[in-house]
Amino acid sequence: MNLTEQMTRLAKQAKAASRELAKLTPAEKNACLLAMAAALEQNTAAIKDANVLDLEYGAQLGLSAAMLDRLKLDDKRIAGMAKGLREVAALPDPVGRILDDRIRPNGLRLQKISTPIGVVVIIYESRPNVTADAASLCFKSGNATILRGGKEALHSNQIIARTMIDAGKTSHRQFPEHAIQVVPTPDREAIPALLALTQYVDLCMPRGGESLIRAVADCSKVPVIKHFKGVCHVFVDADADLAMAEAIVLNAKVQRPGVCNAAETLLVDKAIAEKFLPPMAQRLAEKKVELRCDPVGLGLVQSAVPHPSSAIKAAVEQDWFTEYNDYILNVRVVDGVQAAIGHINYYGSAHSDSIVTRNEAHAKQFLSEVDSAAVYWNASTRFTDGGEFGMGAEIGISTDKIGARGPMGLEELTSYKWLGIGHGQVRS
Repeated sequence: MNLTEQMTRLAKQAKAASRELAKLTPAEKNACLLAMAAALEQNTAAIKDANVLDLEYGAQLGLSAAMLDRLKLDDKRIAGMAKGLREVAALPDPVGRILDDRIRPNGLRLQKISTPIGVVVIIYESRPNVTADAASLCFKSGNATILRGGKEALHSNQIIARTMIDAGKTSHRQFPEHAIQVVPTPDREAIPALLALTQYVDLCMPRGGESLIRAVADCSKVPVIKHFKGVCHVFVDADADLAMAEAIVLNAKVQRPGVCNAAETLLVDKAIAEKFLPPMAQRLAEKKVELRCDPVGLGLVQSAVPHPSSAIKAAVEQDWFTEYNDYILNVRVVDGVQAAIGHINYYGSAHSDSIVTRNEAHAKQFLSEVDSAAVYWNASTRFTDGGEFGMGAEIGISTDKIGARGPMGLEELTSYKWLGIGHGQVRS
């Protein structure tokens, strides 16, 4: 069987499983999820043994210590996967919700009802716990899922999926075995082969770095929900509470700099730049943050941080577009809220941006005109997360405008259909 035939079989099996999944009740799905959680805990030793093989292979590939840490599964992380499944089971079922209900003048009743999407392909890197997270969210929302993790995590991903499938079958005799599948080959050509099967696959969600997401979006013939990068901003307005602004900037940059909702650029109104930037620069220097500044900001920052400082540089044009995922922050002094909005809409990635101000008019203008998936007033960009939004587990974050936008949970994994209920109406 060649690669195309192999991917076609996976996709056909997933489509058939999605039809069977739609027949399960919320209680039946939840019972399966709870059984899966227990099985992951009971199978901890075998999962760790499989993970050792992946860690050895990852070391051979020359993965960094940070990447190997993301790949590692220990007792705590396996318990965390099980906990995540139980949390998904406890969430309200997203399928079958009445989104609209109207009666037309001719008496025809129209209801808009939430439904599963169908077959969802998840493509991701390194972290094998994504296998359990993504599979559980798709299962709860009635979607069959095909999981394609990185080659460095193949053994871990396969045993996690197998454990969940076996538990589901034991829990419910109608559990569709192919509701959860892992692409069994590390061959990169499997991705375009799978994403060409528009008659079976309904949606693809890549999770990973910009290069992975762009490669998937470029080759896919099925819809792709994505965000390429997180170039997030904090704007400190002339009317900001400066102590609050300092705390928000620090949190947005250094609480966890390697994630997509961390701030990459600090914008400061010129009216308070001289007062705000020097102490802010000192606080950031204490956290070992490198600053890349425009000319005005550079002068203010250099006066605050003892010389010589290799961690203060003049920004170049490309810096404003860059997601660092590191202890690096761009700094620009701007002339008011309109200039800040213009900068964000030009250089940003439509992910998460924040204004710090006591001026309600400025805040409302910023919230209205910044074209991003999440826009904040007096809060850190780090809140753009399914858990922080009260969605429970998160399947990903989207900066698209069609379909889901922002953090995606169970509801974002559904579509809808219209039901027409009549009593003999015909159109004249």
